[in-house]
Amino acid sequence: MGTILGVIAIGLVFWLRKDQKTHFDLHDGDIYAARHAYEALMSDFNNYQVNTDRQIADLKKQIEINNTSINKSLEQIHKGLPGKIRGVIGHIEFHQNNMR
Repeated sequence: MGTILGVIAIGLVFWLRKDQKTHFDLHDGDIYAARHAYEALMSDFNNYQVNTDRQIADLKKQIEINNTSINKSLEQIHKGLPGKIRGVIGHIEFHQNNMR
């Protein structure tokens, strides 16, 4: 009876070790897949950051260009403004002279 129980116990130990090795192999595969997924996610996130930084830089350049063109057009308006004011005042004064 003792030998049979001993043989069964040894068989159980070997079966459990084989089952444990199978589980470890499955877990190793899952860990490898998760590591690969995390690395892919990290790569995508880095590419997103680089693209976002590039787009921000492009938008800043466009804002600078727009500000420069708006400033130039405002300067042209300011240069012509005194002449327009003189013209309007001249018309007002001419009209007042005609009314007297």
